[in-house]
Amino acid sequence: MVQIAHIFKKEFKVYFVSPIAYFVISIFLLVTGWFFFTPFFLFNQASLRSFFALFPIIFSFIVPAMTMRLFSEEMNVGSYEILLTMPVTYLDVILGKFLASVVFIAVMMVPTISYPITVSLLGQLDWGPVAGGYMGAVLLGAAFSGIGLFASSMTRNQIVAFITGMAICFSLTLIDKMLFFLPPAMLGFMQYLGAGFHFQNISKGIIDSRDILYFLSVTFVGLYATYLAISEKN
Repeated sequence: MVQIAHIFKKEFKVYFVSPIAYFVISIFLLVTGWFFFTPFFLFNQASLRSFFALFPIIFSFIVPAMTMRLFSEEMNVGSYEILLTMPVTYLDVILGKFLASVVFIAVMMVPTISYPITVSLLGQLDWGPVAGGYMGAVLLGAAFSGIGLFASSMTRNQIVAFITGMAICFSLTLIDKMLFFLPPAMLGFMQYLGAGFHFQNISKGIIDSRDILYFLSVTFVGLYATYLAISEKN
């Protein structure tokens, strides 16, 4: 745990000395703010449903942009080999970088807490879906971070890592929106694979173990695939 904590602190600090972090946070707050305030004043409803509805699509771009450098940059400049000469295991490195990404996502969402507070001052707000939405956002961010880490571990090129991670995350987000192209026998299975479907359930305040298990499973698969990719390179 000491090694994981050390790597976590190092990676988390790097986020805030890099202009990419501030650019990502600015884009996130700008986009979410726009899609929150526009329908809010248009429909005059005390609800954050439209705010949370776009999280899967936004995270499909934001999270791969945050994780693309975690392994690619170190492999490109050679610091990755130096890291592995230290008394750390592959698992320590992966979990440290993963936790840094997830905590950064949580910090990125902190300013958006002002949205439900504003809504509660203007109308009667149901806090159940709000709590579910933020819980779902963290789970979604963790799942996409696992995928982003895997994409970053596959290549030295950060742009390739970003495109690969974005393609996988975007596919998981849209797969349950393309069900009308599929035969009826596959609908249930393909719907379960969709990240948007599970996030939508949680964001309604419905905490179902199947949705939580889905995000934990995607996270595990992403991290395990990262472990295999790193092990094969060394």
